Amino acid sequence: MKRLLLIDDHPIMRHGLAQLIRAESDLEVCGEAGTATEGLQMVIKKKPDLVVVDLTLPDKHGLEFIKDMQIQHPHTLLLVLSMHDESLYAERVLRAGARGYVMKETAADTLIQAVRRVLGGGIYLSEKMSNILLEMVTGNRKQAHQSSLEILTDRELEVLQIIGLGKGTRQIADQLHISVRTVDAHRAHLKEKLQLPDGNALVRYAVRWMESRDSGA
Repeated sequence: MKRLLLIDDHPIMRHGLAQLIRAESDLEVCGEAGTATEGLQMVIKKKPDLVVVDLTLPDKHGLEFIKDMQIQHPHTLLLVLSMHDESLYAERVLRAGARGYVMKETAADTLIQAVRRVLGGGIYLSEKMSNILLEMVTGNRKQAHQSSLEILTDRELEVLQIIGLGKGTRQIADQLHISVRTVDAHRAHLKEKLQLPDGNALVRYAVRWMESRDSGA
């Protein structure tokens, strides 16, 4: 039996995932967690073969969790299951150390396939995302075709997301455990890269971006 740990802050989502997994005779759910901190504790306690983790967690972004796992538990396999657009995050999670990316909207059809691929030593991406990455590797995808968001660093993207949730500089600093000055530097880089004139424009951009993702646009 291969042991899986589920990390997602929505209990109903975890319950649905657990049902899918337990329907397989050779897979079992050895634990569940709702935060990154709980997840790391469960990894130590349960020693799963594979961790299925969401990117949006209340205490830490999933990308940071993956990077922590690479340092603390480098031999534990990671599969990301998220509502966020794969074209923006899939490459980032692979660079961070995960072995696959599944969009929640397709989970019912693809999760088990992804789990088996990763447990078998492979990498799982959708056909669309695999083609995009292949074009990047072969040089057929031009830099000009990249969206402004794709050129942001992982941390800048995380800051943009938190701004879009309506949080101010001090709240961002506290959540990410960084200084206010560092947050201000990230804001400046965001305005420059997104070609926004001021802080108010950055907030409006971030809010619209978050609303468009939540609506599935």
